[in-house]
Amino acid sequence: MRRIGPIAAKTMRPGVVADLGGFGALFDVAKAGYKDPVLVSGTDGVGTKLLAAIESGVHDTVGIDLVAMCANDLVVQGAEPLFFLDYFASGKLDVGVAASVVAGIAEGCTQAGAALIGGETAEMPGMYEDGHYDLAGFCVGAVERGDVLPKPDVAVGDVILGLSSSGVHSNGFSLVRKVIARAGLGWNDPSPFADGQTVAESFLMPTRMYVKPCLAAIKAGGVKALAHITGGGLVENLPRVLPAGMGAEIDAASWRGLPVFKWLKETGNIDSAEMFRAFNAGIGMVIVCTHTDVEKIAGALHAAGETVQVIGQITEAGAGEAVHIENGDILWRG
Repeated sequence: MRRIGPIAAKTMRPGVVADLGGFGALFDVAKAGYKDPVLVSGTDGVGTKLLAAIESGVHDTVGIDLVAMCANDLVVQGAEPLFFLDYFASGKLDVGVAASVVAGIAEGCTQAGAALIGGETAEMPGMYEDGHYDLAGFCVGAVERGDVLPKPDVAVGDVILGLSSSGVHSNGFSLVRKVIARAGLGWNDPSPFADGQTVAESFLMPTRMYVKPCLAAIKAGGVKALAHITGGGLVENLPRVLPAGMGAEIDAASWRGLPVFKWLKETGNIDSAEMFRAFNAGIGMVIVCTHTDVEKIAGALHAAGETVQVIGQITEAGAGEAVHIENGDILWRG
C-alpha cells in the first residue's frame, strides 16, 4: 500500500470521493459533470501475454494493456472511463513486481483519463507457480443517455475508418508463444522484425489506448458506431456493433501491414483467414460514419495523434461471414 498509494494518487480526477484503503471505493458521477448518465462497466485481462511478461521479466507494460483492454471497450459505447480497479494475485507477493505492474496500470489510467480508485492484492500460497501472478481489471464509465453508441441509424454505404494498432496488443499470445518457440527464439534474443529491440520488447508493446481520440471524434459529431478489434479480429468484432442484416466490405490494401504480423504468418505458416481472426492485423479500432462526416472525424483523430484511414464500407450481409475482407494476402507482404 505504501508503494501503490502515491502512484494511484497521480490518477485522481473530479468525482473521486475517497482515498485508497477503505472497504469500498466511492465516486460521485454528478461531480464528473454528467446530467443524465448511463453507467457502462467492463472487465478484462491480458490473457497469456502475462506469461510473456513473467518469462521475460518485463512487468511495467502489461498494466497499460490491462487498462486499455477495459477502457477501449467502454469508449465503444460512447462512454468516458471514470475509474478503474485492479486485481493482482500471486502465490507469494513480490513487492517490486507488483509495484511495477501497478505503475503500468496507473500509466494506463492516465492515458484513459480514469482514476485508479481501488483494487485487491491477493497472496495465495500454493495457488500459483513461483514468480507467476494473475491480473484482472474492472472499469466503470459514463455516457449521457442520448449519446450511447452504437446509433440505430447505421446504414448501407456508411464509411468504415480504421485506427492503426501498435502491434499484437493483448490477443493471440498463445499462438504468438508457439511461433516464437517454433523459431527457436528466447525473449531476450534480438527481435527478427524490430531493429534494436529484443523479442520481449517487440511483443510486449502495450495495447494502444484509443479513449481520448475516440472521445474527440464523438465530440466532433457524426460517429455512429465504434468497434474495438480484439480477439476474433475484424471479422468477429465489427458485426457486434452492426444492425441485423448488415455486414461490411474491408479492403486490406488500404492500410500498411505491420512487420510483426508478416513475421508471424511466415514463421508460423498461418493461414490468412486465421491471421484475421486471431489478430487485429494492424487495425485496433474502427469507426462507422457517413461519408460526409469522414473529413471532420478524421481531422479530430489526427489532431489527437491517431493514424486513420478509410478501410471499407457497410453493406448488406450476404451468405457466410458478415465481414468480407478483400486483398487479405497483400497485407502480409507489406
